[in-house]
Amino acid sequence: MHKTTPAETQSAGRHLDSVPTRDTTEDTVDHTLARRARLRDRHAQSLAKLMDQRSDLRGVHPLADFVDDAIRWTA
Repeated sequence: MHKTTPAETQSAGRHLDSVPTRDTTEDTVDHTLARRARLRDRHAQSLAKLMDQRSDLRGVHPLADFVDDAIRWTA
């Protein structure tokens, strides 16, 4: 059986390709934050539309009421 030595397992080209650079990491974080913001806005907009269409849902879930009120106050 052939044992691998540390020098064989740490080839420079293969190792450096798999390590993300700082710019790549920052771009990924920025992309993730932007995606979360768009998703949060879309959900808030959908909730406000639903609460407008269905007034019988008022009082069912306190967080939904809070978000709906917060959106109305900022409009």
